[in-house]
Amino acid sequence: MPHTANRLRLGVNIDHVATLRNARGANYPDPVRAARLAEEAGADGITAHLREDRRHIRDADIAALMATLQRPLNFEMAATPEMQAIALQYRPHAVCIVPEKREERTTEGGLDVAAEVARLTDFIGPLREAGCRVSLFISHDPRQIEA
Repeated sequence: MPHTANRLRLGVNIDHVATLRNARGANYPDPVRAARLAEEAGADGITAHLREDRRHIRDADIAALMATLQRPLNFEMAATPEMQAIALQYRPHAVCIVPEKREERTTEGGLDVAAEVARLTDFIGPLREAGCRVSLFISHDPRQIEA
């Protein structure tokens, strides 16, 4: 079935496959293989969050995903210089900027866009210039949406 703009799209997040691999201290299950299987099953895109602490997805996973995926990668990342450099190196289809707190197991809240408009604007510019679609993970607070 051809991909159309009007069709609901399915993106598959492979972070927890990597979490399980890392908990085992092994090379399996392989998040890159999981991404390929998701593509074969009809996924329209793959999401992977390279956290600063590398608790699930690792740098090598991003490199392998970019080399093998047939569908777009949505690269979730914190708004840090290190993550920006990685995104600019690989130029994924999309970047979703998310907040990160080391004590949380998974992303629990949105960015405080209203408090960081200038910084985020400067951060996003190079990503857009590199051809990445950029989105922000925000809370449903109207103040954040308007920012």
